[in-house]
Amino acid sequence: MMLTTQLPSAGAAAPTGLRPTSNWRRFKVSADGFPSFLPKQVEKIKDPFARKLATRIERVPVQISSESCIMSSCVKPTTAEKTNPVVLLHGFDGSCLEWRYTLPLLEEVGLETWAVDILGWGFSNLERLPPCDVASKRDHLQQFWMSYIKRPMILVGPSLGAAVAIDFAVNYPEAVHKLILIDASVYAEGTGNLSKLPNSVAYAGVYLLKSTPLRFYATNLSFNGLPFSTCLDWTHVGRLHCALPWWEDTTVNFMKSGGYNVCSLIEEVKQKTLIIWGEDDQIIDNKLAVRLHCELPNAIIRQIPNCGHLPHVEKPKDVAKLISEFVQADYPNVK
Repeated sequence: MMLTTQLPSAGAAAPTGLRPTSNWRRFKVSADGFPSFLPKQVEKIKDPFARKLATRIERVPVQISSESCIMSSCVKPTTAEKTNPVVLLHGFDGSCLEWRYTLPLLEEVGLETWAVDILGWGFSNLERLPPCDVASKRDHLQQFWMSYIKRPMILVGPSLGAAVAIDFAVNYPEAVHKLILIDASVYAEGTGNLSKLPNSVAYAGVYLLKSTPLRFYATNLSFNGLPFSTCLDWTHVGRLHCALPWWEDTTVNFMKSGGYNVCSLIEEVKQKTLIIWGEDDQIIDNKLAVRLHCELPNAIIRQIPNCGHLPHVEKPKDVAKLISEFVQADYPNVK
């Protein structure tokens, strides 16, 4: 298999000039192509890359105990390769749709690529309301890995997904070959005082969290100079999973559980790590990229100019190139 870093050329249809490739032009998206478990609001999304990736979302069974199985949402790779698989997580209260631009580019350069929804977020069936604390999220990902991936992976975590990735890599080092952390939110001490809120206040806060105005503000803050119409559509993409009936319960459960606090785990990471950071991140101070680079025992850092908090959405071509080069370093003789 040949790994390359030749990516699509510029065009006006998507961020940083991302243009549909010949494979994508063969794909016809219609409302009937969406999985039935997705909220009906998916039909209102205009972004063609989000619409296409949405049609690929599946639910697969993940046994989390002898009596409990969760139909867990993910995007499977189009091909199986002999190289280490790349497994894409997402940020706080996000979904695999974050990877709508970068995942196809990684597949184009020959990487076996998965996108996995973290327990409690995304599009899994959580009708039975499993615990969604840190330990449960970790165990769910481990069971998913054991059931479907089964080989050491390159685990990619953006924003809070970086904390998920570090927590998992330290606890299950045999499952993680390398780490890639993108604008990593790893220095927050969990959810803080939110864990002590009365239920009524917690649910009121979570209801606000999914509101279109707040999500629009967060989306606008995450990127550099988005046009209004794009920002609104990306807001709809980012909050699509919030329409699932168990979203409020699982989110409150996570918030009250205390959340992620991985500061003490950073120096325990043994895997080689690539840190990617948008130089214009308005959500997490760029200085923390330097701190993380200093504290990780075996890390390299690459910063992306003119880019905000979510480079895999804003600058997918750059992120795909960095990831593919990081993977390719293990296979210098593969042609």
